Amino acid sequence: MYNICVFAGTTEGRELVEFLCTQDVSVTVCVATEYGETLLPTAKNLEILSGRLPENEMVNLLGKTRYDLVIDATHPYAAAVTESIFSACSETGTRYLRLLRGASAISSDMVYAENAEAAAEFLDTTEGNILLTTGSKELGKFAHIKGFSERVYARVLPMESSLASCAEAGLKAARIIAVQGPFSEEMNLAMLRFSSAAWLVTKDGGDAGGFEAKITAAEKAGAKVVVIGRPPQLDGVSFSETLDILCNEFGCRSRAKVSVVGIGPGSKDAMTRETCRAVERADCLIGAKRMLEAVAAPGQHIYDAIAPADIAGFIKENSRFMRFAVVMSGDVGFFSGTKKLLPLLDSCDVELLPGLSSLVYLCARLKTSYEDVVPVSVHGRNHDITRDVRGNSRVFALVGGENGMAALCRHLTDAGLGDVRVSVGERLSYPNEKITRGSAAELASGSFEALSVALIENDFTDAVVTHGLADSEFQRGEGAGGVVPMTKSEVRSVCLSKLRLTERSVCWDVGAGTGSVAIEMALQAKKGSVYAIERKKDAVELIECNKARFSAENLSVISGAAPEACYDLPAPSHAFIGGSSGNMRDIIRLLMEKNPSVRIVATAVSLESVSELTACLKEFPFAETEVVSVQTAYGRKAGAYNLMTAQNPIYIFTMQCKGEH
Repeated sequence: MYNICVFAGTTEGRELVEFLCTQDVSVTVCVATEYGETLLPTAKNLEILSGRLPENEMVNLLGKTRYDLVIDATHPYAAAVTESIFSACSETGTRYLRLLRGASAISSDMVYAENAEAAAEFLDTTEGNILLTTGSKELGKFAHIKGFSERVYARVLPMESSLASCAEAGLKAARIIAVQGPFSEEMNLAMLRFSSAAWLVTKDGGDAGGFEAKITAAEKAGAKVVVIGRPPQLDGVSFSETLDILCNEFGCRSRAKVSVVGIGPGSKDAMTRETCRAVERADCLIGAKRMLEAVAAPGQHIYDAIAPADIAGFIKENSRFMRFAVVMSGDVGFFSGTKKLLPLLDSCDVELLPGLSSLVYLCARLKTSYEDVVPVSVHGRNHDITRDVRGNSRVFALVGGENGMAALCRHLTDAGLGDVRVSVGERLSYPNEKITRGSAAELASGSFEALSVALIENDFTDAVVTHGLADSEFQRGEGAGGVVPMTKSEVRSVCLSKLRLTERSVCWDVGAGTGSVAIEMALQAKKGSVYAIERKKDAVELIECNKARFSAENLSVISGAAPEACYDLPAPSHAFIGGSSGNMRDIIRLLMEKNPSVRIVATAVSLESVSELTACLKEFPFAETEVVSVQTAYGRKAGAYNLMTAQNPIYIFTMQCKGEH
C-alpha cells in the first residue's frame, strides 16, 4: 500500500483528502490548526496531524515514515510553509508535488498591490469603508490606515486566534465578520452591502478560493477591488493533473461526482443558490453551447455536448476532473435529457438539482396558476397538439425550430381552433424577455424565437370522451370493391366496452376497414399504441385520412394481410378482429403466442364466421368467453310515416386468455 502525505489548508486540499480516503492508500494529513482538522473527513486509512510544523519537525516526520509522495496543497500565499515542505522533501529524498491554484486575470480597473504593506499604503490615501477578506494574519499591517477603526471591516475565520488578532489590531467587535467559507457571489454581495464598502481587499485565491465570486459581487455593489499579488510560486500542477498522477501512478480510481442541474430559463438571476454553487464548484461544465455561455466562469473547463451518450462518454474518459456539472435548460424533470442520461452514469456519484421550468416561469409572468395545465413538448419531436388543445382548457407547449411557434398557430387555425388564446414567451428571464398574447389566428403570421413556449387556452373544449362516435365523422369513400366496410357506431360502442381498454393499452385492429374502431381505440388508449392491419390498398389510404382527421398520432397503419403482416408488431394487450379473410384460427393463435393474457373481441355477420368463431371457443384455452348478438334498426321517413329498417344481426365474441391482470 502506498503512503501519501498531504499538507492541506485549502478547499482543494480538503477535496483531495476526501478523494484519497476512498482509495487503497495510507494517508497522513497535516493541517495548521485544530479548526482545520474539524473540516476533514474521518476514515480508517487517514491520520491527521494538527499544528504548525517547523521545518526540522517536517524532516523528522518524513524521515520516520517513508512516504511515496508528499502533496503540498497549502495556500498560494503561504510561501514560507511551501519552502519548508520543499526543503524537508529534498533533505529526506521524498517525492514532492505542488498542487497549485491557477492565477486569476487581473483587469485594468483593479488596483494591484505587490504585498499587504503596499495595499495598506494605497488605502491610506483613499476614502470610504473597506472590507478586508485577506484573513487575520496580516491584519496588523492595515492598522495604520487613516480612520482604521471606523472604515475597516474584516472577514476572518471563526477561531479564537483570529479574534485575538482582530483585537490586537484594534478592530471593534462590530467590525468583525467571523465566518467560514466558501462564499458565493450572493454572500459576498451581502457582506459588501452590510459594510457599505467602497473597497474590497482580496488575495488572488483563484477559482477555488472564490476570487471570481468576490469580483462579480464587488461590481454589483459598486466597490473597487484591491488585489494583493502572489508571492513567487514553485512549479506545480492543477487539481485535475494531481488526480491524473494519483490514478496513473498510485493505483487510485476516480469516481466522478456529477451534478445534473436545472438552470431555469437561462439567466443567472433565475438559478437557485444550490445550482449556482454546483456550477461554481465544478471542475468541468457540460451542456449546450448557449447554456454554457450563460453560466460558465472565465477559464472554467467546458464541454459542448447535448446527446446523453456523448456526455456520459466524456465523463468516463476524463478522470482528471473530479466534479462535473451537467447543465440542463429549465428543470431536470420537465422534458429534460436527464431521463436518458441517468442510466449512463451508473459508475458516478450523481445528484439532481431542480430548476425553474419554463412552464412555472411563464405562468408566473402571466399571473396564473398551473396545476390544471397539460404540458406538451413539440421541441425535437413530431406531435400533433390539436387533440391536446381540443380536450383540455389549458395546454402548455414547448416549441422548437425556426418558425415553429407560427407554424403551430397556423396548424391550430387550420384545425378550426383559430380562436384559442395563445400567450407566447420568448427569451424568458433575460433583459429582453418578451410575452406576446393573441388568438392562434392572429399569431399565425408572427415571428418568434426558435426556442419559445406558449400557454394555449381553450374555453370551448369539444373532444368527445365517450366511445361510439357518429358514423358520419369518418370518411368512407368507395374503392374498386365498393364502399369500404365499417363497424357501425352502435356495434362499435358495444365492442369497445367489451374490450375494456386502458390509457396505456397496446391494441391491434385486424381487418380495420375504414379504421373506425382503431381511431376510437387510439382516442381511449391515448398513452398507448394502436395498430390497424388492413390488406386492401384503398382501405389503407382511407385509414390514413381518418387518422389525420382525428390527429391520432398513436395509431400506426399496417398494410398487409393478417397474420403475416403482424409477426413483427409489439405484443398486444387488446385485439379487435373485424375481418379475418378466413384466417381466424391463425390470427387468434398468433395473438395468444404474442401475449398469453391478451383480451380479444371479434365480430361476425355471416353464419360461416359465426361457426368459425364458435369452433375457436372450444379449440383454444380461453379463461373467459362471451357471445352477444346485437341487432339494430334505423328509422327512415316513408311519406307521412317513420319506419324502422332492421340491420343484419351482429355476433360479438369476447375471449379473455388466462384472466385479466
